[in-house]
Amino acid sequence: MALWIILHLAFLGVGTIQALVQKSSFGESATAEPSLLDLKLPLEVQDTTQILSTGSTPLLVQVEVFVSNVFNVDILRYTLSSMLMLRLSWLDSRLAWNTSAHPRHAVTLPWDSLWTPKLTIREALWVDWKDPMPQVRVFHDGQVVLNLALTTETTCNFELLHFPRDQSNCSLSFYAFSNTVKELEFQAHTKNEIMGVKREYVVYDLKIQVPSQHSVPCFQVMMSLKNTALESIISLLVPGEALLLADVCGGLLPLRATERIAYKVTLLLGYLVFHSSLVQALPSSSSCNPLLIYYFTVLLLLLFLSTMETVLLAGLLARDSLKNKSSPNPVPREEQRDQENPGPNSEASSRGGKGSRSWAEAADHTFFLIYVASVVCSQFLFVGIWMWATCKSDPAPGEAVPHGGQPRL
Repeated sequence: MALWIILHLAFLGVGTIQALVQKSSFGESATAEPSLLDLKLPLEVQDTTQILSTGSTPLLVQVEVFVSNVFNVDILRYTLSSMLMLRLSWLDSRLAWNTSAHPRHAVTLPWDSLWTPKLTIREALWVDWKDPMPQVRVFHDGQVVLNLALTTETTCNFELLHFPRDQSNCSLSFYAFSNTVKELEFQAHTKNEIMGVKREYVVYDLKIQVPSQHSVPCFQVMMSLKNTALESIISLLVPGEALLLADVCGGLLPLRATERIAYKVTLLLGYLVFHSSLVQALPSSSSCNPLLIYYFTVLLLLLFLSTMETVLLAGLLARDSLKNKSSPNPVPREEQRDQENPGPNSEASSRGGKGSRSWAEAADHTFFLIYVASVVCSQFLFVGIWMWATCKSDPAPGEAVPHGGQPRL
């Protein structure tokens, strides 16, 4: 008897079971059990695999979206992975039965034995449905409930201007391409069930909406992501600031010390290696590139200017010292006399000679003060730009025309 009820519910049209059997072209009695292999079913029985026609109003499908996990956020590929569970329910009067005649209040049927919404995620690169053949729960009043669990990788237009403290909105758009808005309408709700927060990106807000200007029934899940920035600060900002501070400290070395040039060149080469890895770590975009790209480029220019200043002044100072050594001394006797009879005049002349030979050190000291002021100002300037700068990405070509609109030629 239970098998008889389930098979009739799977292919049931309108009216009672006995009325449907009487309308059958085979003329079986009401007590005859239908055969699952019988393909000569009446037209009313086959209509259960089609969407219920409710006249001028579309069939209302209630959708509950449960987001359980968001992981593998890849800003270089502009993708993220998420795990969701969908609960769809609607009322199909063709599947209702009288509980006084059949005491069961609900049955479970294969999803392909009756009509169910066929959903497609527009932003998905791939979708893994946990149950390829889900079961549908049908209640005696015609209420149909379908539960779907899936894992998907979707594209997302991350807003990375303030990376690594960026916040982005990612959407998952579910479309039912097999129906029109005159046949089907979604009423959606969402719930955030993410329990783990030990990730670089966390979901701090979750919304859902049903767009109205579409020719295809759809609903969109909007996820707001926030970057915790710990990994990026440790791997990017700390090394960059450390190299800049080391370069400033290198300016305290005397210009005549040969180790200063080697120190500056080593810092520049190390920063070039760091900058090359930085370019691979930061994403690029057609608009609104991360501010860190410009910041580290400015740091590279500062290190380059500091190294070039050291090399040029050290080279000029070495050339002057070579000229002084190669030129003959015009007053060797006077210098000898001064060495034999030292006095206050000789000390003054030696100080004067030392001052005339240290013009490069004076220029280096002036450049060092200007360089330190430039570094400090650049830091404050970047903090101000970081706090107040905004950038609106260029709209995508498809955003100007909604789905189903006329294409622009």
